[in-house]
Amino acid sequence: MGFYHVGYGCMTCIGNSGDIAKEVEDAVKEKDLCVASVLSGNRNFEGRVHPATKANFLASPPLVVAFAIAGTVNIDFEKEPMAIDSEGKEVYLRDLWPSRDEIRKIEETVIKPEIFVETYNKLANGTERWNSLKVKESVHFEWNKDSTYIHNPPFFQNVQKELLQWQPIKEAHILAVFGDSITTDHISPAGNISLSSPAARFLKERGIEKKDFNTYGARRGNDLIMARGTFANIRIINKMMKGKVGPQTVHVPTGEVLDIFDAAQKYRSEGHQLIIIGGKEYGTGSSRDWAAKGPYLQGVRSVIAESFERIHRSNLVGMGILPLTFINGENASTHGLDGTEKVTINLDFENLKPSQDV
Repeated sequence: MGFYHVGYGCMTCIGNSGDIAKEVEDAVKEKDLCVASVLSGNRNFEGRVHPATKANFLASPPLVVAFAIAGTVNIDFEKEPMAIDSEGKEVYLRDLWPSRDEIRKIEETVIKPEIFVETYNKLANGTERWNSLKVKESVHFEWNKDSTYIHNPPFFQNVQKELLQWQPIKEAHILAVFGDSITTDHISPAGNISLSSPAARFLKERGIEKKDFNTYGARRGNDLIMARGTFANIRIINKMMKGKVGPQTVHVPTGEVLDIFDAAQKYRSEGHQLIIIGGKEYGTGSSRDWAAKGPYLQGVRSVIAESFERIHRSNLVGMGILPLTFINGENASTHGLDGTEKVTINLDFENLKPSQDV
């Protein structure tokens, strides 16, 4: 059926399942199809498993196989046959589904306590390849400025004991206007680096070939790439783009359509501050620190949303980004905001209190 056995780990979850057949991918793009993956991993964010798969459904391993046999997710296994056998007989899921006893017997033969004891006892020893790495002993990490995996981020540079002075938010431009349920994977994707993205351009300029792009998750030690990957999810919907799906926005002063990172850079070079507008449940999903660090690096000073996922809200505060919520069930639409406005936030920072009106 074309399945491969792979080591249990972050592979499918982080978008490292590999390419799909070129003919299939071309057909998906050409006809703008909404195709789905079914996986037994633990992440189903949009575009995460593969950029061409808009929808991803989590299932048990045998159910993944069942959907592969059926060839579609648009099926009711209770009522519809999943296949026709060689004799023309309809085959239903209930005909193939293993019983609890069958599963338990297999588990008892392959999952033994000694496997875990042996493996965990070896962990601290490392592997021969790891132990043979040549490193210089030093008090501080020796940064390699040419590395595309690890880079000295601005958070570590010019560190001082005193808190920085709060800078007022005056006439900030709106970088993007998002709707409900924007996840941390929309804000800071962990999967494949799209060929057309600012991060891909950055890597290509440094002689990195596509086969070595890896994922945002693997390159999260490099702030230059992660800043370029912020709001770079291929399925993100910015209302300023009038229905067009993808990681772009409008640079309001010129009307240019740019990748969100490029627009942020342009605003910053012009000396403008930035804010984000969101809907309900902004920042749901994994408590990914880069979903707060990335906007900070792009120059975002505040996020105004209908509601926040609490951990993400705390991460925003930790990066000095002000999280504000609309009041009384209001939102961007009730205020007629379309992203072309400038925003000034009057804030008495010396007397700031939680839950106060601003």
